[in-house]
Amino acid sequence: MKLPTLSRLWKILRTAVGAVCGLAIVVALLPSKARSQLGLDPCCAMMQIGLNTISGLLRNSVAMPLGSIQQSQQQSANFEQQVVFPMAAISQARNMAVQFQSQFVQMRQLFQLPISSATLPMPQLLEQSLLSANPGAMPQITSNYSTLYGTVMPAANAPQPVRNMVDMTDAEAQAAMKKAVEIDALANLELQAAEQINQQLQTAAPGSSTILEAETAAWLVRANAYTQSAMAELVRVRSIELANSSGQLKFSASHAATLQSTGNQVLQPGVQ
Repeated sequence: MKLPTLSRLWKILRTAVGAVCGLAIVVALLPSKARSQLGLDPCCAMMQIGLNTISGLLRNSVAMPLGSIQQSQQQSANFEQQVVFPMAAISQARNMAVQFQSQFVQMRQLFQLPISSATLPMPQLLEQSLLSANPGAMPQITSNYSTLYGTVMPAANAPQPVRNMVDMTDAEAQAAMKKAVEIDALANLELQAAEQINQQLQTAAPGSSTILEAETAAWLVRANAYTQSAMAELVRVRSIELANSSGQLKFSASHAATLQSTGNQVLQPGVQ
């Protein structure tokens, strides 16, 4: 009910009650002799007139607006229940949320199935770090990688371009491994958030759907950001592969040029 309508009704009631009270006071002040000459007690007659007046005001000025307001409120309630928040659709959505919860549990169980396959001790250590989904295990990846694949060869054992290529390849390989651990940890957080949002949907009021929708959209943006980060790491790995191929061609060309120059010097006349 709107405030202006309530204020107008209150003014009408206040005016009617004031008029009746005024009539009652006037009648009470009349002498008893004057009242006896009327044949009937004028107090009762005037009270009857006042009550009739109030009754008419209530019917015409109060009952009709209240009926219109009640009808408007009923139409608004029907619109909300049938169009905005239909009970059938709400029940169906909650049932779907219950079904999704069981699916989320199955997804988590599948996501946590062991996939480790290494059989030897050193590869097993590195594989455990890679599949741990624990960002705190990243320092172990560096040590386990060096133990398994070795470090950059000494300067006496290889030319500097080859050492640079090996160092960069090892660095990107370790970075990709660490990024994979980070993405696994983020995936676990996303699964937990999805389960929490789904549990809230099962008991959420219809009016809170907008808040849950905004929360879900925020998590979707985060998930897209994590996916883009993983794609960027794949691009870096592929870039290192291409760079290594190019570096090998350049090193082979340089080595061939050196051999050609050395061969020409050896074949020159007078060279002993």
